[in-house]
Amino acid sequence: MSADYSHLSSAILEQCFGKVVQAVSDCLFSATTRTLGQITSATKFSRKEVALALAVLVKYRLVDFVASKQNPFLAEYALRREDVLCLLRYPRYIHLVQTKYGNVGASIAEELINSGSDTASGILIKCLTEGENKAESPESYRNTFLQMITDHYIIKRPELLVGDDQDESVPKFESNECDFFRHPHIDLQLVAKIRKGDATLADAKDNTMVWNLNCDRFHQDFRDTIMVDAIERKLGENAAECFRFILKIMYNTTDPWQRKLSNQITFVEIKQAIERKSNNLDLMKYLDQYISLLTDDSLGFFRRVGDMGGGVYVVDMEHAFESLAFVCVESVITERFGSKAARIFRVIRCKKYIEQEDLQKEAMIPSKEAKSLAYNLFQEQFIHVKIIKKPGGGSNGPAKAFYLFQVKEKDTVRMLLDASYKSLYNTIERSNFEKNEHKGLIEKSQRLDSIVETMKERGETDEYIAEIVETFTPPECEILNKVKNRIKTLSKAELTLDDTIFLLQMYQHHCTSLPTGIRKFK
Repeated sequence: MSADYSHLSSAILEQCFGKVVQAVSDCLFSATTRTLGQITSATKFSRKEVALALAVLVKYRLVDFVASKQNPFLAEYALRREDVLCLLRYPRYIHLVQTKYGNVGASIAEELINSGSDTASGILIKCLTEGENKAESPESYRNTFLQMITDHYIIKRPELLVGDDQDESVPKFESNECDFFRHPHIDLQLVAKIRKGDATLADAKDNTMVWNLNCDRFHQDFRDTIMVDAIERKLGENAAECFRFILKIMYNTTDPWQRKLSNQITFVEIKQAIERKSNNLDLMKYLDQYISLLTDDSLGFFRRVGDMGGGVYVVDMEHAFESLAFVCVESVITERFGSKAARIFRVIRCKKYIEQEDLQKEAMIPSKEAKSLAYNLFQEQFIHVKIIKKPGGGSNGPAKAFYLFQVKEKDTVRMLLDASYKSLYNTIERSNFEKNEHKGLIEKSQRLDSIVETMKERGETDEYIAEIVETFTPPECEILNKVKNRIKTLSKAELTLDDTIFLLQMYQHHCTSLPTGIRKFK
């Protein structure tokens, strides 16, 4: 992990959990594993504060611990560095759940996010007690919770193994993939008794089964949305709907996080699925043409690999995210250096290796301008130079050297990813600075809004309310509006940067052999 990602992780954890958790996570980020004593001495916080910070990080799946090899009674803690960025995506998770399951699902997801992890009965009690959807029945919450488990949006954490020496040794957990999505027994009568105070959560039969959101399942949906949206923009809605059905069929036989190619899909399977579940008559009528359109498209998302069963196809994840990632890279180059620089980048990438003289001819750009743009791209590490030396003719003759431009794709994406981490860190820091700098003004505005709302509820006259509002002077209003607009712009920048980071991370997962932290189940 880069230094830029380290700074970003630190800023996110401070924003979400405070200074102590930030210091503990920074300590763990700089090492593979550390014990409680080592963290305490490094951070200068008390043992109790460090233990509480670790408990929070463990509950939110950001820290794992195992028994030390040297001392089985001593725990060693490790930070799950890749998962820290998921904290910024929580609003997107809630929005996706709300789209699929309505307000009840959003309420369940929000409570799981707030608590980090909890039992099914505990989550339902919180939703029924604190939720805004008071009209919803306990049965609707239970059914939605179980449906989210079935759809893999909620996953069970490994269960604690209880033994005779459990009080002294490091806790051990049993992880069984077959149980990750096994439905818990939720007793609604007991839930009602717990809400009344006639029973406790310890009496629930599911009190050993702890659940949390499955981030990889959400990321799978985000990835599919990127691909479907790209096809819709280029080939239209019907082609996008066809590809959406193809992805659903693919997941029946293929691991969602298989890196390169999906398992084979036949034309008959696609046709049957669309005829069974789609109401789009145009898609059914011209399915052959839409399939041909997808296979012939330059994006390369879908490929034909055989002729059995009307045609055998695969979804090419590697080619898909290579195309999408370098569209993003070219967009960045266009914004920074102009369209001619993007053309030079495309030519170099297409030719693999090219000399300076040939570059200006292929890109059809004047020599002086081509040299200047190529130098700028080289300086910013978008392109690289490969030197090939050829010995001279005589024994003392000078060696001849060829300087060839090339694009190192993996290095380019990694560089842009680090730049995105740095930009996101700067955006978060600037937003925090604006909030702290104008903290008094923001708090005054919030108090005034609260007073005005209370006055309206009491039925006060408009003239009296206007007098109260006028206590906020025009210069203060002007400054506050500027601050709000600035913070809003920074929030939009955060979302855009996170989209870019996610796309580049998908490139790293599907187009390289780098460890990405993505697994089928967590």
